[in-house]
Amino acid sequence: MQIEDKPPFDTPFEWIGGEARVRALTERFYDLMDLEPAYVELRAVHGPDLDNARQRLFMFLCGWLGGPSYYTDQFGHPRLRMRHMPFAIGIKERDQWLACMNQAMQETQVPEDLRVRLNNSFFQTADWMRNKGV
Repeated sequence: MQIEDKPPFDTPFEWIGGEARVRALTERFYDLMDLEPAYVELRAVHGPDLDNARQRLFMFLCGWLGGPSYYTDQFGHPRLRMRHMPFAIGIKERDQWLACMNQAMQETQVPEDLRVRLNNSFFQTADWMRNKGV
């Protein structure tokens, strides 16, 4: 008997390849946001300096994926919606975030099965973060 959809690792953190791979993904995500015209609205929401955002997303993703809980250790519960409320996030920003993250995952060779699972989870979270209609 085969168990369907059983991932090959205990956590997505292990599956992605650990801390170095999460760092590479985060760096590529923000590099793409900074470089690609397709993500201009998303980039505009982040202000002039991406260093703080890079570090916080890295810390958050490590714990969210089942690795070290750097973010919660330093900042407590993520309270994602509350922390993003000052920023205008609509469908366009959500979709650009998702496209940018998907591109970053592809370019950093996140395994296809994991990328599909993460895209589904990212969509649910990103859609929940919307605070403007369009």
